[in-house]
Amino acid sequence: MRLTTFASGSGGNCALLSMDGAHLLLDAGISFRRIREGLSLAALTVDDLSAVLITHEHSDHISGLASMLKRRAVPILAPRTVANHLRCAVAGVEQCLRPVPVEEPISLAGLTLRAFHTPHDTAESVGWRVEGSKCFALATDMGCVTGEIRAGLAGADLVLIEANHDEAMLRAGRYPYRLKKRILSDHGHLSNVCCGELAAYLAERGTGQIVLGHLSRENNTRELAYQTVRAALGGRAAALYIAPESERLTIESDGAAEKEQACLQ
Repeated sequence: MRLTTFASGSGGNCALLSMDGAHLLLDAGISFRRIREGLSLAALTVDDLSAVLITHEHSDHISGLASMLKRRAVPILAPRTVANHLRCAVAGVEQCLRPVPVEEPISLAGLTLRAFHTPHDTAESVGWRVEGSKCFALATDMGCVTGEIRAGLAGADLVLIEANHDEAMLRAGRYPYRLKKRILSDHGHLSNVCCGELAAYLAERGTGQIVLGHLSRENNTRELAYQTVRAALGGRAAALYIAPESERLTIESDGAAEKEQACLQ
């Protein structure tokens, strides 16, 4: 299993998961040019993609879809409410859409996939769990951690979870009050502290590699996110990484990845 993040943050989100011969694009919130470049560096093309998994319809998660679908009709998996939005927002998506029932496992390219709800300020938002010879799970864009999220992530070998903001930085920052209130709500984004609590929970249940993503450019730093979550992990045996905002990070499930501190440079 290999995870490569192409971008992570409010400017765009996209990653590539390769497992057991299948290649899944996780969201497509960057330009098709950047998606194509990222795939090329992994010795792949868009023709090699088994599917694109969409978490929700905000532009930083789908902005590259229309251009990509002009090149190839890649299967697009999304929960039904998100799929309905994509029909209106993305030209050419109808023939590719595969609406999926949330919390029900589906089979794709020899893998078992399951979407689970994440509380965010949209009609429907999900995380994804992918199981094959290894298990990967993703959950970002969530204002709080629910039992459904814990169940969706628990036991995964590798997870990508949100460490969006440092609460003190957000409260003291320049954002208008309404935006701060939205981010801090149960349908906003996850703080470093809450992310740390989730990371500790997952490490206790066998997760060995944790990637922190969707960091706020204004209300967080890589060092703060790393230090807060690492402190929460304590002595638990889990490797911790930061997904860069616009650069690549590649992690192998066998532990062959950048050293932890390298991702902070």
